[in-house]
Amino acid sequence: MLARKIITATISGTLFALLLGFISPNPFGDSGQNYFYTTITVVNVYLLYSFPVILFYGVLTSIASDKIAEFLVKKSGNNKKEMLLSGILHIIFGLVLLPFSLGAAILFFVTDRLLQKRKKSFHWLQTLKSFAIPAFVWIASLGVDWIAHLITELMFQG
Repeated sequence: MLARKIITATISGTLFALLLGFISPNPFGDSGQNYFYTTITVVNVYLLYSFPVILFYGVLTSIASDKIAEFLVKKSGNNKKEMLLSGILHIIFGLVLLPFSLGAAILFFVTDRLLQKRKKSFHWLQTLKSFAIPAFVWIASLGVDWIAHLITELMFQG
């Protein structure tokens, strides 16, 4: 379960940073730059701050949510009740920093359920490889930022 939760955190943490970048590309006010450039630039900031929180807090609270739901529904044996209760607990744990943490919690829950449905067990090598997802987004974002700066400099030189 821990391996799947960590994989879930790498996927949902990266998706959260990307979505937040497109929804709120400039959280500190209007800088006058274009939407795409601002979005690409801020994704790294969102990854820097949200990814560790989603990785640690998200994994721990998700495991707790699933275990509590499993314990409470143990006698009935109804998987739909367990999923509903686990989802409610994810939402409760996600109420810490409204609306951001709530969105991250829901994204984490949905991603985890999709992974759980797709494959029952994950290996630690897969878990380590999943860290390539946020690393790739980080490097790609830096690369696009670098190219944008290079183009801007070339345009203003000539």
